[in-house]
Amino acid sequence: MLWFKPKPLAQTLPVATDTIVPLPLPVALDSQIFKYHFDQLLEQSGGDGGIAALIERLQAKQHAIVATFERARAAASLSEIESLLDPVFTARRRLYPALESAGAAKIREALAHLRHDALPVAARLQAFVDAMPGTAGMDRASIKAASKLRRAAWDFAAELLHFSDPDQFPLMTRWVWDQSTQSGALREFIRGNDSMQEIPLTNAPEMFEGARVWIADQLRTEGIYRDLPLWIDLMLAQAYTNYLRSVAEGNLGADFGRGTTPGEQLAKLLGIDRARRTGASRVKKDRIQGSGVSVQ
Repeated sequence: MLWFKPKPLAQTLPVATDTIVPLPLPVALDSQIFKYHFDQLLEQSGGDGGIAALIERLQAKQHAIVATFERARAAASLSEIESLLDPVFTARRRLYPALESAGAAKIREALAHLRHDALPVAARLQAFVDAMPGTAGMDRASIKAASKLRRAAWDFAAELLHFSDPDQFPLMTRWVWDQSTQSGALREFIRGNDSMQEIPLTNAPEMFEGARVWIADQLRTEGIYRDLPLWIDLMLAQAYTNYLRSVAEGNLGADFGRGTTPGEQLAKLLGIDRARRTGASRVKKDRIQGSGVSVQ
């Protein structure tokens, strides 16, 4: 839940509930850096409908995911699963063969547990990842491939949760924060992060929610009160695309960076970019060499 004001953690965090109580952040985020990213977002989105158009596209993504998610939970087909995967940029080029290999029935069960299980949110995300074929590897090459597959599965599950209810669930994808690589958008709000050997943020949903509360408060100082969850997504994407451009646009590969404007990069990261042809899927269906995923 996106709290309207930070609440002190006075008791043990709830376990079997969707309520995510924000944790106090162990490192300060910087309001001046926030202002820089905010101004960049306004400047770069000035054309093509501005912020309002971006919010509308995020709302359209949310509505499509909610509708397809409910159909898929009841009677998942591979085409519906592909529709869910299509707007998840960091997963759509890697995950489909594993979903196809698992089969519609297993994915339907995994989706149901992800959205409605009584387990804590973090455990549900991990259970979804563990349900994917190919996420366990033995030799060096397959271990590396399995790691990439797990990360894609995590991003897919995290986006499904967030867009199924943006008020309830923060966006918990790796590009927002990845403790294992110490990278992500949240790092870009920390002053002096280049000199820090370790950023003391975790991948706990409560940590993501704590950061989201801080960003929401910063947005209110700018007079933003409507559509806060989606504004927060835009701010996170702006901070991360600013970072990617500062390191020569290389981190997400040619599909992300080359020949695109900052606004197009932001839209692509959020999965609200437009397909090259009307109705064309952006999901890569071929098995990635060395992935260890067999397609039946």
